[in-house]
Amino acid sequence: MPQWPGLTPTDRPLVEEHDVAVLDLDGVVYVGPDAVPGAPGHLATARDAGMRLAYVTNNASRTPADVAAHLRDLGVDVADEDVVTSAQAAARLLGDQLPAGSPVFLIGGRGLEIALTEQGLRPVQDVSADPVAVASGFSADLRWGTVIAGAILVRRGLPWIASNTDLTVPTPDGPGPGNGALVGVVARFAGRDPVVAGKPESPLFEETLRRVGGSRPVVVGDRLDTDIEGATRVGWRSMLVMTGVTDLEALVAAAPELRPSYLGADLGALANSQPRVKVEGGTAGCGGWRAGVTDGALVVDGGGDTHDWWRVVAVAGWHHLDRTGGPADVSRLRAPTASTR
Repeated sequence: MPQWPGLTPTDRPLVEEHDVAVLDLDGVVYVGPDAVPGAPGHLATARDAGMRLAYVTNNASRTPADVAAHLRDLGVDVADEDVVTSAQAAARLLGDQLPAGSPVFLIGGRGLEIALTEQGLRPVQDVSADPVAVASGFSADLRWGTVIAGAILVRRGLPWIASNTDLTVPTPDGPGPGNGALVGVVARFAGRDPVVAGKPESPLFEETLRRVGGSRPVVVGDRLDTDIEGATRVGWRSMLVMTGVTDLEALVAAAPELRPSYLGADLGALANSQPRVKVEGGTAGCGGWRAGVTDGALVVDGGGDTHDWWRVVAVAGWHHLDRTGGPADVSRLRAPTASTR
């Protein structure tokens, strides 16, 4: 293991280094009903520079048209075709292995139903229709009787595709149980696990390039365990933005397979190069910031660009974690509140 784990430096802005950004949505472009501050403008800048933008979600309950309409309401210039969902990836997996018109039992809602139909399959919720496979995805309106019938079919051995295994979904009252919770119930009953289409597995990433195009993708996300780990698994570079669920504690505790290639405070980092984080005498430095660990606590001093602040914190924190086996104390750190470029 290298003595100093680090981020990947680039001489060119990321909008030139990569031809397509595979963008997570919640925590990256919006948080709940509202746009992340500055996100629509940052995305417009990237698009105007020639970067393709793919808006990718593990949520299988909404159609691409629904998602695109929400994004346009937030000021993002997006076409329906720029949105790719785990429902589409799941439907593709079944469409590639089943004859056209095959009945597929649906444990899910409208998003997955439409995706299956677009693949030439026939979604059903009646066992008497003799389904030949089962597809499951999140739906807040799912009937328990449908879950029972689908679980029995899975137990009988029918091919089973799950759109994703996210344990939570955002709600106005806080996180609620997501599709992963339901998949876990069916899996325990049936004694088997599904093939998963969504992040961090590869089908959703492959579906994205098939639909949007591009050959030098970068995955942009706020979650280490879906966005960043998924990019690592398929061999793509990734950028973590600090506008969503990953906080300081999670960042400095990230295992090697969960560490991003690039790091930015927000989507504004797409328009910039990724400067090298230099290391001297146990201190990580980037721009005007310096970071190191003293008596177990991560200490940062200096000033400058907010993106660089996060970069020195990450590199110093990962070095401490790899050297000692435990994360640095970041309880006294306060991140700058806004990017400066």
